Amino acid sequence: MEVLMKTKDLCCTFFTGPEPVYAIKQVNLTITRKKFTVLRGPSGSGKTTCINALGALEKPSSGEIYFNNNRITGLSEFQCDELRRLKMGFVFQSIGLISIMSAYENVEFALRVAGYAPDTRKEWAEQCLHMVGMYKRRNHLPAELSGGEQQRVAIARAFAHKPDIIFADEPTSALDTMLGLQVVKLFKELVENQGMTIVMTTHDPNIMEVADYVYTLEDGRIVEEDTTMLNTDCK
Repeated sequence: MEVLMKTKDLCCTFFTGPEPVYAIKQVNLTITRKKFTVLRGPSGSGKTTCINALGALEKPSSGEIYFNNNRITGLSEFQCDELRRLKMGFVFQSIGLISIMSAYENVEFALRVAGYAPDTRKEWAEQCLHMVGMYKRRNHLPAELSGGEQQRVAIARAFAHKPDIIFADEPTSALDTMLGLQVVKLFKELVENQGMTIVMTTHDPNIMEVADYVYTLEDGRIVEEDTTMLNTDCK
């Protein structure tokens, strides 16, 4: 199995007084390509800080992050922007669809930002909505969609530009149990049928059953990892 991302002694600190407070400390994890990896833990455990660092949204205080065998810690802001725009997709708890754009326009806009040619954007955007079961609702605005439907459109937007990895931070926390399980099932289908790599944070124990690998965080540290199948021979 091919390793896509790897961290080495990753730390993120902040100061509320004279002493540093560790959001994450000495985190070592490996993300395998074409697998569904979950970072679990209670609120305040450091999982959101960890996924933000992996997604180049937050700079670590120390440690290293490797992506496709390239060190990405220390990249400039412009380089981080390019990395996120072309190689990464994001699904957030707040969903973040553009309210004045239809479901189709939200996905098509992501392709436009990624530099897709105009003559390819329409067909592929519609196909992405097909894949998440939202094609029939493609002309609806976000306010006309349920929470689960909005999150499905957000997922289509996240993978439309064919990123190497998708980061999903608590994407089911605002949904009821049934809708949350539907979103997680969709993630699993994207991994198994489309070969996508997904990293998701959650505090929901029910999601663990569908994950390929699970890292448990407490107080900023990894305290348990279900990663026995990983090949860790990576730079």
